[in-house]
Amino acid sequence: MFAIITNAAKGKQIVMFLDYDGTLSPIVEDPDRAFMSSQMREAVRDSAKYFPTAIVSGRSRDKVYNFVKLPELYYAGSHGMDIKGPSNSHNGAKKDNKEIMFQPASEFLSMIDEVYKALLHKTKSIPGAKMESNKFCCSVHYRCVDEKWWGVLAEQVRIVLNEYPKLKLTQGRKVLEIRPIIKWDKGKAIEFLLESLGFASSNDVFPIYIGGRPSNVNYQVLRDRGQGVGILVTKMPKDTNARYTLQDPFEVMEILRRLAEWKQSSSNTAQRTMGFWR
Repeated sequence: MFAIITNAAKGKQIVMFLDYDGTLSPIVEDPDRAFMSSQMREAVRDSAKYFPTAIVSGRSRDKVYNFVKLPELYYAGSHGMDIKGPSNSHNGAKKDNKEIMFQPASEFLSMIDEVYKALLHKTKSIPGAKMESNKFCCSVHYRCVDEKWWGVLAEQVRIVLNEYPKLKLTQGRKVLEIRPIIKWDKGKAIEFLLESLGFASSNDVFPIYIGGRPSNVNYQVLRDRGQGVGILVTKMPKDTNARYTLQDPFEVMEILRRLAEWKQSSSNTAQRTMGFWR
């Protein structure tokens, strides 16, 4: 399907949106060890040479940045509630960008911290449970928890959240996530970044989102815009709003490389053609 994607993107500015866990790094038992390979980092760096590239993750922005370590990218952490872009102008944007910084859930910081500390206490007696603070949200990982404890863990989380009606509970890959009840998510973050790049109502943009959740609103955002493609990373067939699938981070790395090579080749061809006509 690569030729179909590049034909649709021809003459348009690709903007790349990438999830982190399961997309740029493998899913691992210890979330603190979800490292990306040096080869993947190079592929993402190559992508950013030709396309504005953003990491959109449920993790905290600082944590994702420490994994990725590429200052030229845009980062949207905490499910898009903590957005920061590079301070310098970026190739592909329609205008020079001032440094992007947007935190729509800043009023919830102290509340999230309270819940994190309460859950840290509540879950410490459950073997294998691991808490993760993601600044504007927090996560309860149960990948290493025996299945017989899952109900107990979920009940402990519900008990704490009953005291916080402004927070909601969502579920990911063997993780329970607590975040503010606001009209903001990864899809809104994508729309915000496209607008910040000058592509809010442009017909000359081709957003690509690659991520791991089949029902993710990010895919629906692209369908609603009628632009770009959503690509789900999965080994198993799933009901999804994504248009295409890749099996694992290795295939993600390959398509990032191929897109960068395609763009470089297209640019070189265009330059040679212009030189001929001169």
